[in-house]
Amino acid sequence: MDHVENAQPIEKLVETGSLGEKIVKIIDNMPPVEVTLIQILQIVGPDSLLLVTIFLSLVFLVPVSIPGVSTVFGSGILLIGITRLFSRPLWLPDRIGNRTLSSEKLKAGLTKALKWFTRLEKISRSHRLPWMSADGAVGILNKLSFILGALLLMVPFGFVPFSNTLPAIALIFLAIGYMQKDGVCILLGHVSNLATIIYFIALTAGGGMTIYQIINLIQSAG
Repeated sequence: MDHVENAQPIEKLVETGSLGEKIVKIIDNMPPVEVTLIQILQIVGPDSLLLVTIFLSLVFLVPVSIPGVSTVFGSGILLIGITRLFSRPLWLPDRIGNRTLSSEKLKAGLTKALKWFTRLEKISRSHRLPWMSADGAVGILNKLSFILGALLLMVPFGFVPFSNTLPAIALIFLAIGYMQKDGVCILLGHVSNLATIIYFIALTAGGGMTIYQIINLIQSAG
C-alpha cells in the first residue's frame, strides 16, 4: 500500500484563485499520456483532499468513456471519506492508487464538466447556516453523508443516465460546503444523496416490475 504522505509533490498548486481555477491547474499539470490516482494526489498535495474529491467527482457530471474510472475514483473518494471520519492519514491500495487512466480522455471529460462545476460553485457563499458545518454530532453526520455519496457513486448503475451524476453532485456540494464553511451547500449535498437513493429505489422497483411482467408473459405464452 502507498502512503500518500510520503509522496513527492509533482506540482504544488498556488493557494489563490477560485476552486474552478485550481481545478484547471490540476488538469494542466496532469501527465500527458496516462495518470494514476496517486499522481493526482501528488499534484494537489495531501492537505487538499476535499479539492481532490471535487476533481474526482467532476468527471461524472458529463458522459465519459474511461474504463475503470468509477471504480478507481469512487474508491479513492470513499477512502478520503473514511480518512476524514477517523482523522487518519490517507493511504491507497496499490491496485487503486496505481491504476492508470487515459490523461487525454480524462482531460477532455473534466474540461467539459468545468462549465457545470462553475455553475455549482456560484451557488456557494461562505459561512451560511454555520451550524451545518460545525463539528460534533452534525460534523459526524456530514462525514457519514460524504461516505454515503462515495458508496452511491460506486453502485454499478453506470449504464443508467444520471446514476453517477447525482451522487457526484452530492459529493461536490459537500466538499464545497466543507471548504467554504457553507452550510447551505452541505445541506444540498444531503438532499442530493436523498435524491440518489430515491432514484435508485425507483430504478430497482422498475426493473423488478419489468422482470415480473416478462415472466408473466412467458408463462402466459407457454
